Amino acid sequence: MAVTIKDVASAAGVSVSTVSRAFTAPDQVQPQTLQRILDTAAKLGYAPNPAARSLRGGRTGSLGLIIPDIGNPFFPPIFKAMQARARRQGYTILAADTDEREFDEIETIAAVSKRVDGMVLWASTLGEQRLRELAQEIPLVLVNRHLEGIPELRVSLSAGISQAAEHLKAYGHTRCVFVNGSRPELSRGKSIRESFEAHELALAELGPYEPRFETGVHAATLVAAGEATAVLAHNDLVALGVLHQLAKLDVKVPGDVSVIGIDDTLLAATSTPSLTTIRISADEIATQAADLLIDTIAGKGGGRVVEIGSRLIPRASTGPAPR
Repeated sequence: MAVTIKDVASAAGVSVSTVSRAFTAPDQVQPQTLQRILDTAAKLGYAPNPAARSLRGGRTGSLGLIIPDIGNPFFPPIFKAMQARARRQGYTILAADTDEREFDEIETIAAVSKRVDGMVLWASTLGEQRLRELAQEIPLVLVNRHLEGIPELRVSLSAGISQAAEHLKAYGHTRCVFVNGSRPELSRGKSIRESFEAHELALAELGPYEPRFETGVHAATLVAAGEATAVLAHNDLVALGVLHQLAKLDVKVPGDVSVIGIDDTLLAATSTPSLTTIRISADEIATQAADLLIDTIAGKGGGRVVEIGSRLIPRASTGPAPR
């Protein structure tokens, strides 16, 4: 049978609460008593619950990664690369999916935070006050969400979007559509519109919708009924939905409409036609996120903002605008 905390307390001649403090707040236990408890636990083969060790003064050896949608092919490579990076520094990764719902995120954070030493929150839906409270409870890194004083990993699309606009301009496009798949407070629409207008490209916006394949299917029907000759989608998943539906509608890509995604997932290179997209490096994100969180756990994170760049990867889904 598994050794319990009561067994350790009895063998060491102390109370259960003293054993608990030895593993969760060792600074509150007399050194001689602490050593006796640790020796007894080792002799009996007792291993404290990871959730208990994550309380004050403890260490779980795990990092939390809270992402919006594990079904999006953008996230699994990030999880895998972050896991590899964390493992080299003595940590494992516990990942969870919120399905981009605030209530699910609240429940997920409550469960995961008990089992990790710190968390990375990707595009959190939580309010500012709750995030600040959370940052007081556990080391925290935000991705694509800025709050002064909380460490942040920022993915900048500026370079990639500017390159996409130049790319379409060079091909002779003048009327474009952005399929927006983000919440209004996180929308990329404003920066995309400014960049496209700077290149004298008219940009209509559809949405905001959910950032899913089905969104692209819906948007493609609207694009086919309009006069736009180029589409920039919120991410590759939405762009693939656009490609799928345009093919069903017998709209040629890129002969009639050019399509650009964002992320550069594996599916972008293997789709038909292969998808022009704005690349965000999963390896760089994973490395920077893991390092920033580990620094934050060690008290060295401060309010640092680390920025990741982007660049356009031209493929077969873009070409000259139809005459």
